[in-house]
Amino acid sequence: MADQDLDGSYPRKESLIPCNSWIGLAASIKGLYGQLLHYLTNLSIKKWNSLRIGASDEDVPLDTLIDPAKAEASIWLIEEMHIYTTSLFFHC
Repeated sequence: MADQDLDGSYPRKESLIPCNSWIGLAASIKGLYGQLLHYLTNLSIKKWNSLRIGASDEDVPLDTLIDPAKAEASIWLIEEMHIYTTSLFFHC
């Protein structure tokens, strides 16, 4: 993981990334910012996505259920927590 990833300088702007799912949002973040997410962040995102399976709103795009900026911010907050609170063994 590059040093710039650890200095807390995550992108700060309003997100207009359309997303149908948490996994889709994570892929868009990777494409837009060119930054891989922490292994544990990816596990969290996969879990969030799986929790939608079987829900009454499973087929509703994520960006109609939650503001895209808040969804993106949630990922960045979880990312920051994983980077600063886990062993280097778990880093990308």
